[in-house]
Amino acid sequence: MESPCVACCRLNDEKVCVGCYRHMDEIVDWRKKTPEEYQQISFNIQKRKAVARSLGETVPMTEAEWKAARARNAQKLMAGGVV
Repeated sequence: MESPCVACCRLNDEKVCVGCYRHMDEIVDWRKKTPEEYQQISFNIQKRKAVARSLGETVPMTEAEWKAARARNAQKLMAGGVV
């Protein structure tokens, strides 16, 4: 399974990344998790995101949003624009 990492790594006091909403223990050895563990982690992420939204906390951009913004910036640079 593809990592939910959004390249915004920072742990809060509960050791949950404020970028991808995974707990530190869920991040470590990501590629070695079982399908059942991936499913549980995905469920945990959705719960944590819902709580963050309900508390009015900022929700980080998704990896797709980050890649799209990066592509737009690259296009601007190629066109001689300012990023």
